[in-house]
Amino acid sequence: MPVIGLGTYPMNGNLLIETMLKSITYGYRSFDTSSAYQNHESIGEAIRLCDKNRDKIFITTKLSNSQQRSGNVEGALKRSLSILGLKYVDLYLIHWPETDHYLESWIQMENLYKQGLVRAIGVCNFHEHHLKSLLNIANVIPAVNQIELHPCLTQKPLTRFCESYQIRVEAYSPLARMHRKLVENPILLQVADKYKKSVPQIILRWNYQNGIISIPKTQDSKRLRDNISIFDFSLLPEEMAAIEAINEDFRVRHDPDNCDFSKL
Repeated sequence: MPVIGLGTYPMNGNLLIETMLKSITYGYRSFDTSSAYQNHESIGEAIRLCDKNRDKIFITTKLSNSQQRSGNVEGALKRSLSILGLKYVDLYLIHWPETDHYLESWIQMENLYKQGLVRAIGVCNFHEHHLKSLLNIANVIPAVNQIELHPCLTQKPLTRFCESYQIRVEAYSPLARMHRKLVENPILLQVADKYKKSVPQIILRWNYQNGIISIPKTQDSKRLRDNISIFDFSLLPEEMAAIEAINEDFRVRHDPDNCDFSKL
């Protein structure tokens, strides 16, 4: 799985197709979506139009909450595959730990994995207690836990727990939607100035050195290039620690323990 991918929400239509095609020319190979985003058709079209073989493109999609409640996980995946125009997806995730449904959903996802309809299965927005409940019934350990993670929300105890089970952590909203708490943070600005990089590049490099996969979202050509250009410098241990210390458990998205799953 590529260590940098492109988040696609809420892009759709020609904008998404053009953004994906541009990003592929810049070196992107991983694209993140969900049935809840309703953009599978555009993603499938971009894959068909690009000059890369299917096995060179890594596609992640997700099982929505409404699909979990329906109880037909296989039907949900096959519908996604049909709209995408694909025979398989590389990674299939439970989008949220839908109360009373996510354990049964996982059992069904394991069957899809065994059938070869998905190359790997994982979860999103799972706290440690969700993962512990899942691991009690799982025959397949989640490959990935995709969570909101950035310097204002480092989620260190959760990432350590995931690492102990070899569950890869993937950061969505890794730039906290360009919130001023990050883009105006003096520590990040100082480090960015030292390396002649942007604050987003510093954050994405920090994730990379922490072993975290990132899926920033942008449609801007310069930012697309910048976000994948983080491999020509390294942060020092004291800089990594200083960025870690920015944490204040600040979220720009929903807390899985305090949200209305029917609206997500």
